[in-house]
Amino acid sequence: MSVRVRTSLPLDGLCALAAAQVNSLFPDGEAAHPADLVAAAQASVLRVEECFTEVDNRYFFDGTSAVFDHLHGDQYAMWLYFLARELHLRDGAPHLRKKLFLLNKALHGCDIYFEVELPRVFLLVHPLGTVLGRARYGERLVAYQRCGIGSNHGHYPEIGSGVTMHPGSAVLGRSRVGDGCTIAAESLVIDRDLPAGSLYIGNPRDCVVSPRAPDHRIWRTSG
Repeated sequence: MSVRVRTSLPLDGLCALAAAQVNSLFPDGEAAHPADLVAAAQASVLRVEECFTEVDNRYFFDGTSAVFDHLHGDQYAMWLYFLARELHLRDGAPHLRKKLFLLNKALHGCDIYFEVELPRVFLLVHPLGTVLGRARYGERLVAYQRCGIGSNHGHYPEIGSGVTMHPGSAVLGRSRVGDGCTIAAESLVIDRDLPAGSLYIGNPRDCVVSPRAPDHRIWRTSG
């Protein structure tokens, strides 16, 4: 299958850039080499194509091809997750996976560990301070800045498809968020179920849950 991705750097350039950034940040005598990243980078480009092609935004899809610009912060944050994740799936060097994870934290403030399985299609929107933990994720998650998904007393959430988390929102613990839900800015969901198509505003002590029609404007197809 031909890959339809227009990249700002060729594959070897992307590998060289990531290796140089890792070595600059972690001069610990255990250097990363571009060759160590090639196989994972090839798989990551396929993930970029699959994911970015679904985004209805000219910076991600130009009408013909997926677009990946290493100087687009949201895209590069997603790329570093893909790269570390693919290394993990291929049993790549543990120190290199960890360094790529920490590089993403250093550059973008993103805490998305390579053992976390994000969906095939998702979107990070200027995700400074966003933490995506070991939840179960449905397709087409949108996470803005300072979003958090994580545990409460050892329990993690289940996130449905088409969920949008606005800035500063969090879903924690034994929560089940239905398909097409929207979590409003600065809202907290903890140990709670939300029916599909809900808009949640507030916190456990003071919240409003109301129906909301699904909004597919961010995606190219209804999915």
